[in-house]
Amino acid sequence: MDWYSIVKFLHVVSAILWVGGGFVLFLLGVLAERAGKIEDKLQAMRASGQLGGRFFAPMSLLTLIFGLVMCGFWVGFSELWIVIGLVGYATTFSIGMLVFKPTGERMGAMVAKEGVTPAVLAIGQRMMSWARFDYAVMLVIIADMVLKPAMHDIGILAGMALVIAVGAALALGGTRQMVPRTA
Repeated sequence: MDWYSIVKFLHVVSAILWVGGGFVLFLLGVLAERAGKIEDKLQAMRASGQLGGRFFAPMSLLTLIFGLVMCGFWVGFSELWIVIGLVGYATTFSIGMLVFKPTGERMGAMVAKEGVTPAVLAIGQRMMSWARFDYAVMLVIIADMVLKPAMHDIGILAGMALVIAVGAALALGGTRQMVPRTA
């Protein structure tokens, strides 16, 4: 086995833990939202907040570091798929640090001070909207890493653009307020 294979393995494992773990929390939030279970939704948001800085951010940074090591030593930085991957990473990392982290902290403080209020639920709903877009970006990154498109791969690039557009539409359309269901 060579060093490239080891670094690639570590890159893929850290990406799986980052993207897969976050996707499970996202699905729990969607299921709670559809069922109208506010407590389940808040539990998913709390878990996201607790794991964000302790697990997801480190896994995303390891994914980046191992990817940069592969590029620096073996692949280079000039291929289109590398550029798309780095732009996608910068996008989703920025969403995590600039939206999810401060929003989760603000929601936690509001719940501790005032309990679960309509304002907290509205903030949580906006966070879910961002999560829809974030996972569209992550899906494009995964497709990008597997398919490795070049400029002549118009179909793949158009498909990626479509996924981003659908993710943005779902994010913008997913802002309805969560209303608790009665039994």
